[in-house]
Amino acid sequence: MSGVTLGLCGFGVLLLLLALRVHIGVAMFGVASAIYLILNSGDTNAWLYTLNTLAYARLSNYDLAVIPLFILMGQFATHGGLSLALFRAAGSLIGHFRGGLAYAATAACAAFGAICGSSLATAATMGQVALPELQRHNYSGRLATGTLAAGGTLGILIPPSVPLVIYAVLTQESIGKLFVAAVIPGLLAALGYMVVIRLIVTRNPEAGPASERVPVMQMLRSQLSVLPVLLVFLVVIVGIYGGWANPTEAASIGAAACGLIALVSGKLSLKGLRESIFGTAIATAMIFMVLIGADLLNSALALTQMPAELALWVKNSGMPPLAVLFLIIAVYVLLGCVMDSLAMILLTIPIFYPVVMGLDFYGMALADKSVWFGIVALMVVEIGLVHPPVGMNLYVINKLAKNVPMIETAKGVMPFLASDLVRIVALVFFPPICLWLVHITG
Repeated sequence: MSGVTLGLCGFGVLLLLLALRVHIGVAMFGVASAIYLILNSGDTNAWLYTLNTLAYARLSNYDLAVIPLFILMGQFATHGGLSLALFRAAGSLIGHFRGGLAYAATAACAAFGAICGSSLATAATMGQVALPELQRHNYSGRLATGTLAAGGTLGILIPPSVPLVIYAVLTQESIGKLFVAAVIPGLLAALGYMVVIRLIVTRNPEAGPASERVPVMQMLRSQLSVLPVLLVFLVVIVGIYGGWANPTEAASIGAAACGLIALVSGKLSLKGLRESIFGTAIATAMIFMVLIGADLLNSALALTQMPAELALWVKNSGMPPLAVLFLIIAVYVLLGCVMDSLAMILLTIPIFYPVVMGLDFYGMALADKSVWFGIVALMVVEIGLVHPPVGMNLYVINKLAKNVPMIETAKGVMPFLASDLVRIVALVFFPPICLWLVHITG
């Protein structure tokens, strides 16, 4: 059996294990180990040496310290009640419009995503805060759950974003550049979702009735209460790209600031502090376990020459670069039916990245192409979080909305998926959407 054939067989076995719900880290570790043993005729020396080297290199990587810090920042925001303040601020400003509370939920998801970095955390937290209010004001179950499931995806698109950090580590790209590049696409995503809500309530006014107008002074107090949260976001992003703090330092400042805001407000209890620390430890351990499995798998696939041969085949196939890119996008959409966003990034970037870097897109420089593909991949990965039948955000929100059938939640998210598709096509054909801000701040 040739190395390329072995690599393809290993990749097929991996997809089968994932479809059987084997943990992604365990599945990648097992497949990679099998490939190493087959290539070395059962000799474990090369496998043990590689595992030892890769584990040390990964766990001693200073850049990865940013992951637990961003997770901790999101945990403090969740347990400190910052999500409720964000929703109330948005609701007091635009809640009196038809569909206003759905607009507010989307805006709050965007703001919470700016200090969280996790889609599932954004969906779960904002669902607990916004869903009761949407139901109390007689919003349709389809619109309420669809809005929150789609809005949760803003958690990984608007920086800071844990999947973007993983992409940066895998491709040796600048975390700061990727964060800046994601700002405009993230804002366009939020705006696109609001347009969808507008179209829905225009067609069916009963789906999102207007709520009562909030007194001016109460509205002003609500806006003032979220200024510290917005300041944290600005400090993190401006600090990273302004050059006065590296990503780890900026994340440290952000985590400390979120914790301090939650403590001063009196909303972070001792139990909440303990849960924030344990939640961060569990999530970090899971991510690092997956990273080590991915490193071993990537090393094994490199030995089989499968990624290099695939990139060479695509380059010599004569297929137009855009056709290759849309094929990659289609693969991501299909993979979203069987695995989560982090798994897709770790599994596919080492294979797809060399392919994309070897093609010519609008004459872009390699540095620009790397950043652009990272944002495109992130936006497609986010679709997997809400794509029926197994989008994780659908299950998170549907579990909170016990009186809404899953089929209604799936139908409710479809218009938002159409908005995602329009945004992805726009970014594919107009890379400056994400690169413009990088260029003017560079």
